[in-house]
Amino acid sequence: MANITISNNTHPILGMQEVEYVERKGIGHPDSLIDGIVESAAVELSKEYMNKAGAVLHHNIDKGLIVGGASEVSYGAGRITKPIEVIIAGRATREFEGIKIDVDEIVKGAAEKYLKENTRFLEVDNEVKIYSKVLSGSQGLNDVFKRRKDVPLANDTSFGIGFAPLTETERLVLETEKFLNSKDYKSKMPMTGEDIKVMGVRVGNKIALTIAIAFVAQFIGSKEEYERAKENVIKDVAGNAKKFTGKEVEAFVNYGDPKEGDDIYITKSGLSCESGDDGQVGRGNRVNGLITPFRSMSLEAAAGKNPLNHVGKIYNVLAGEIANDAVKLYPNIKDCSVSVVSQIGRPINDPKHLNISISVEDQGKFELTKKKVKEIAEDYLENISYITNEIIAGKHAMF
Repeated sequence: MANITISNNTHPILGMQEVEYVERKGIGHPDSLIDGIVESAAVELSKEYMNKAGAVLHHNIDKGLIVGGASEVSYGAGRITKPIEVIIAGRATREFEGIKIDVDEIVKGAAEKYLKENTRFLEVDNEVKIYSKVLSGSQGLNDVFKRRKDVPLANDTSFGIGFAPLTETERLVLETEKFLNSKDYKSKMPMTGEDIKVMGVRVGNKIALTIAIAFVAQFIGSKEEYERAKENVIKDVAGNAKKFTGKEVEAFVNYGDPKEGDDIYITKSGLSCESGDDGQVGRGNRVNGLITPFRSMSLEAAAGKNPLNHVGKIYNVLAGEIANDAVKLYPNIKDCSVSVVSQIGRPINDPKHLNISISVEDQGKFELTKKKVKEIAEDYLENISYITNEIIAGKHAMF
């Protein structure tokens, strides 16, 4: 394919550079919650369209907002005094050849189910109000859907970014949040809420992890218990970190807590959105689960977009798949970055341009490696429809 470029990156890879910042917003962070809600809604809509129409119809519900509520908490107890509001907006097909699709019911049902499955102490039926503001799709984008033949046509001009492998710091930040939000850890430390954010800063061979955790008030009987819980988390994070790095790691939990007084980070639900913190689609993690300012990134809100022809979603997944395959299959590649840009109305397997930058260990093998990587990209483009099926099956995280 003439629109694929493979370049040789001879600059030091990120893991070898002096400084690195990495962030992950955990599953209970308001930005992650709303990403998860709209993605769940898009998946359920896609399934309904396939059941009733035999194909995924036009929809993009990638606009959403969590409006934080209000709560009263004290040691050992808490209550939400003003409900959290979830507003989901976008466009979706409501009728196809006389068949009605109850978009609002599907969207609200998906949101409710997602919140119940991903939070432990939020009483969704009583403490959350869910609104669907999803309207019918624009005629222009509906026409793009109708014009498709064997290969869907891109419904936007956009780009996707992917890279591999993760650096030690990136892996550590990702795995720290997953560890703290794992079922095993919640069984051991139930006072740790789902709203967790991890910021990693590496300077040389030292990594600092600043972690924010919304502790659950019912398990915290005093300031002393709260401080002990924080100390236990710090110890556990340090122990877990040894699985992913040999570098010196220092962890901080709720660093903003005052040294005096009881103005500490405890909540009724383990979520900051119970008391005023809001969330918005696309402000959180990228498709690989991280926010990486020292890397190339797409600012697309992948969550909630349709998985059939919205390249703002598909190309971000595609780029990551190509990058990961390249480094797994060819050990000579020490770093791979993939960028792919679409052109509205163009078949999604024929992007306007696809660029791959690789760092190789043996420069003498660059041309051979370049050829192999191009073959990987061409193969993925030829079989790009598999991404749609895998997204609907829940095989790819969007945040």
